[in-house]
Amino acid sequence: MTLPDPDTAASAATGGSGPLSGLRVLDLSRILAGPTATQLLGDLGADVVKIERPGTGDDTRGWGPPFLRDSQGRETRESAYYLSSNRNKRSLAVDLASEAGVALIRRLAREADVLVENFKVGDLAGKGLGYEALAAENPGLIYCSISGFGQDGPYAGRAGYDFLIQGMGGLMSLTGRPDADGGEPTKAGVGIADVMCGMYASNAILAALHHRGATGEGQHIDVALLDTQVAWLINQGAAYLTDGNVPPRRGNAHPAIVPYNAYPARDGAFILAVGNDAQFARFCEVAGDPALARDPRFARNADRVRNRAALEPEIERLTGARNKADWIAALERAGVPCGPINDVGEVFDDPQIRHRGMRISMKHETPATGEVALIGNPLKLSKTPVTYRHAPPRLGADAAPVLSDWLGLGEGDIGELARSGAIATDGEAGDDEA
Repeated sequence: MTLPDPDTAASAATGGSGPLSGLRVLDLSRILAGPTATQLLGDLGADVVKIERPGTGDDTRGWGPPFLRDSQGRETRESAYYLSSNRNKRSLAVDLASEAGVALIRRLAREADVLVENFKVGDLAGKGLGYEALAAENPGLIYCSISGFGQDGPYAGRAGYDFLIQGMGGLMSLTGRPDADGGEPTKAGVGIADVMCGMYASNAILAALHHRGATGEGQHIDVALLDTQVAWLINQGAAYLTDGNVPPRRGNAHPAIVPYNAYPARDGAFILAVGNDAQFARFCEVAGDPALARDPRFARNADRVRNRAALEPEIERLTGARNKADWIAALERAGVPCGPINDVGEVFDDPQIRHRGMRISMKHETPATGEVALIGNPLKLSKTPVTYRHAPPRLGADAAPVLSDWLGLGEGDIGELARSGAIATDGEAGDDEA
């Protein structure tokens, strides 16, 4: 099979309108949860206008290194963190501390289908930009508020960050090596609480759009990082609610399946993920110990879970006898789920990842190559595929086209907004050096 070049996978998907074409999204969010939600909407075809602070922009522009480098090899203000969640957006730098800036947002909100914000609870309402005020002028507006703890409750006024939420929401209590192995609660290596909150937010927005299509009504969506973190405790949370036992940290082991872990081979570790009794029997055949699958302590998964302390050393004894590549090849032939533990570089070199277009390249005027490498969207829609239309924008780069498209403003009107301090144009929004 011939694999597509990873840098052409994006160009093949740039045509077409996308299922959300024509939808206007006013994005007043920053950091990761909100931008993740709006990037997904943008990938699906929505026109997303990212509102940023003049001079500094989204906080994540400065969250580096690494930063994108210009044609002279100098660091720019575009960090890899910022690039990760701001594709398919246009940037408009608006000063919300000014009356003119607030008035401009109100005008844009009248034309928007969706508004996404993650300001502290009450901040936008205090400026006359809360849901009630904007919905009075645009009843069909879907207004999504993303916060750490929600719009009400005893913690509503607190700031929420991914690390805090992973700790407070129980994820860290489940992640890391067990106490007996010298482990401690550990956060995930990516901002997963933020990302999952963005996924829930985008799902809620799509549901609200469906409701609006049937009724014409907009609505306010209240999505909290802590709520969504608790929601995706999933089976571990349900286990506690079922038997009242607090789940312990198990490292890479599964709470309800054995063997399902990273096991030592002669030259490193690999993953063995046995999902049923037939797979366990096949593993034992490949391992040269078929009697192990007939042992009454290990014959059924429930028995293996109850007797994991006795079984795990036996598995490790067997896996340590061969190299990991030999194990993976033999187990794949036998239909036993297994795989390597890849670093990030190995992930993007993997032939399946390349084939699926999960590494893309988009035109960007800043680096000398004229392109920026990004992670692709995982959604594969047969009729309305995702599109990659805009690289993550420079701060304030799109003032003229946005204000012309959304409000019909001409050059003179836009110049007046710039002189009033309501907006900063591309050249005034901040220099390119980080």
